Amino acid sequence: MTPPKHILGTFDEALSSLRNNVLMMAGLAERTLDRAIKGLLQRDDNLCTTAIADDEEIDQLEKQIDKDGIDVLLRFQPVASDLRRVVAAMKLSPNIERIADQATNIARRARKLNRHPPLPEVEIIVPIQAHAMAMFKDSIDAFSREDVDLGRAVVGRDKELDYMNKMANRRLTERMAQDPKQLRGYLNLIFISRCLERVGDHATNIAEDAVYAAAAEDIRHQTAGAT
Repeated sequence: MTPPKHILGTFDEALSSLRNNVLMMAGLAERTLDRAIKGLLQRDDNLCTTAIADDEEIDQLEKQIDKDGIDVLLRFQPVASDLRRVVAAMKLSPNIERIADQATNIARRARKLNRHPPLPEVEIIVPIQAHAMAMFKDSIDAFSREDVDLGRAVVGRDKELDYMNKMANRRLTERMAQDPKQLRGYLNLIFISRCLERVGDHATNIAEDAVYAAAAEDIRHQTAGAT
C-alpha cells in the first residue's frame, strides 16, 4: 500500500529520509547477524570480529533516527496516519539495534567456541537461525510495504521459534549430561539459540509496529483466536 501524498512535500522528504535510515539500519543489522552466524558455522574469527565492529555504526544510526524523528514531529506536527508513520519508524530503531546486539553476542560466543574442537551439535542452530532471520526480513518488509497481512503472519510465527529454541535447549542439556567435558561448548550453543529466539521477539515487535503504522490497529498481546 502506497502512503498518500502529503500536502507538504518537505514532510514527504523528511519522512522518506527517516524511513530510509530505518531500512539502512535494518540492512546493517541483517548483515551483522549473517556474519555472526557464518563466523560460528565456518569457525571464522575474522567474521565474528567484523560483526562485533559493525555494532558501532548501527548504534550511531539509531541516535540519528531518534534525532530526525523528533525533528519531524516538532517541525510538522503530523497527525493521524502521518504521525503513526513517524512514531513507528522511531519505535523500530531500538528493536533493530537490539537485534544487532544479539548478533554481537552470538559472534562473541562463536569466538569462544572456535577455540575448541568443533561440536557436531552446532547444526542445531541452523534452522533456528533461518527462522529468526526470515522473521526479521519479513517484519522489515511489512514495515517498508505497509503490508498488514505480512506483519500479522510474522507475529504468528514467533511461537514456532520459541518451540525450536526450547527443543534445542533440551537436546543440548541432554548432551551436557552425556559429555560433561564439553559443558562450556554446549552452554555457548544454548546462549546462541536464546539470542536467536530474542531476534524473533524483536522481529515480532517490529511487525506489530508495522501493522499499527499501516492500519492503526494495535495487535500486541493478542491471544490466538482474538478478533
